[in-house]
Amino acid sequence: MNKSFLLFLALTTSSISFANSVVPKVEPKEPSRYESFSKLQKVISAVELLYVDDINLSTIVDKSINGLLHELDAHSSMLNQDSYKDMKVETKGEFGGLGIVVGQRDGALTVISPIDDTPAYEAGVQSGDIILKINELSTINMSLSDAVDIMRGKVGTPIEITIVREGEREPIKIKIIRDIIKIQSVYAKTIDKDILYLRVASFMNMNMTKDLKKAILEHKDTTKAIVLDLRNNPGGLLGEAIDTIDLFVDEGIAVSQKGRVESENQVYKLSKRNTITDVPLVVLVNQGSASASEIVSGGLQDLKRAVVIGRKTFGKGSVQRIIPIKNDGSEAIKLTIAKYYLPSGRTIQAKGITPDIEVYSGKVISEKKSEFAIKESNMLKHLKGELSKVDSNETNTSQLKDISKDENKTIITKEKLLNDNQLNSAVNVLKSLILMDKN
Repeated sequence: MNKSFLLFLALTTSSISFANSVVPKVEPKEPSRYESFSKLQKVISAVELLYVDDINLSTIVDKSINGLLHELDAHSSMLNQDSYKDMKVETKGEFGGLGIVVGQRDGALTVISPIDDTPAYEAGVQSGDIILKINELSTINMSLSDAVDIMRGKVGTPIEITIVREGEREPIKIKIIRDIIKIQSVYAKTIDKDILYLRVASFMNMNMTKDLKKAILEHKDTTKAIVLDLRNNPGGLLGEAIDTIDLFVDEGIAVSQKGRVESENQVYKLSKRNTITDVPLVVLVNQGSASASEIVSGGLQDLKRAVVIGRKTFGKGSVQRIIPIKNDGSEAIKLTIAKYYLPSGRTIQAKGITPDIEVYSGKVISEKKSEFAIKESNMLKHLKGELSKVDSNETNTSQLKDISKDENKTIITKEKLLNDNQLNSAVNVLKSLILMDKN
């Protein structure tokens, strides 16, 4: 290498080093509120006057609000006239759409959970599916509110979503027909006569806790234990979640919320007068359990009132407030104002609820019954029996026997249990707790 070039490089390097050592650091000045608003106004004016397409001021402001809220977090959004109206209808338990709850995880439009017995549920949409396209529109950089608006539509009209699913090598296209979504929040069934199975599909309905209480009281005389199934429950109303915990716990804190503004800090306490049962309790959760269902499962776990079984939950533990932004109340924003904290003080946000017993979904793995699984005591008898089968046309009967021939849908059979590993595990745990109570 040329010596003069080396000398030039050394001198240049030392001069840079010297310059850095003598120039004092200048802290950037925080712009005043006037400067900040002035900058925003200049941008809006530039778009209004110069943008290639003609856009009126109202649309520009709406897009500005949408962009701002989208950049804050995955749950803050603008509710235009239609979406605000739809949100109000949802709390009454009936609305139009696909029947899925979506959120944004790492910038991707993700299915939190399909709602039971809805078009999306029947079409095979699963919790954790990432939606790449809605019809032919890419969801990359699409806001959550825009995605929801596109998926909603006239009842009876088709829509196609393209999803990426863990374990699948290629994207999957799913066609769904929009329909009226009627949320039946509570399903009650019995297992082995003395175990009550309560499926809570959503906390969106204002009558959910009333229905849950009614189901518990109707079976109270025969119930020795309860399974509370919150799998794929996307959450809903905070009040319903607190009231649900109150049905099972005498006293303590159900949940608290803390935000930057002190007035938003709240502690929600439980009351003994609302408790209606003290039987052993198991709560089932999975990746689709979010928000209010995490408050219930985590609260009951912290208060040592229930055993939580299943998979780690979604991790949505933030509080949104609906703030009207038009004088006629037709539009609003949904703004994150606080985070939820469980009785122990731990947060749900981005953490989720870790089950006490982790159990994967799917069928129960069981050993197949073999005709040759015999004991010493029946050796001769067994072999004679085999000889008698040689020329017979005897058919084998099913190894699975229902606990009841009754076709009533309020009974969960042994066969159904063996097809649901998580529920079967919950029942086994409760049977153990029932036996311990007897002793």
